[in-house]
Amino acid sequence: MTNISELELQNLRHLIGGYDTTHCKMQEYAKCASDEKVKQFFEKGAKSAMENKQQLMKFLQ
Repeated sequence: MTNISELELQNLRHLIGGYDTTHCKMQEYAKCASDEKVKQFFEKGAKSAMENKQQLMKFLQ
């Protein structure tokens, strides 16, 4: 792994936190949705946010 700068680390932290927040919100929206298509939309968004977060976390290993 190459070394990352402090700025890059801060940017990663910011992005990871944003995806984590998005994941939590989308899960909550899906839980509250009564329409099945809306529920699926938010579940898909939550899954995507988690996958993006996990991809970014790989840069920290």
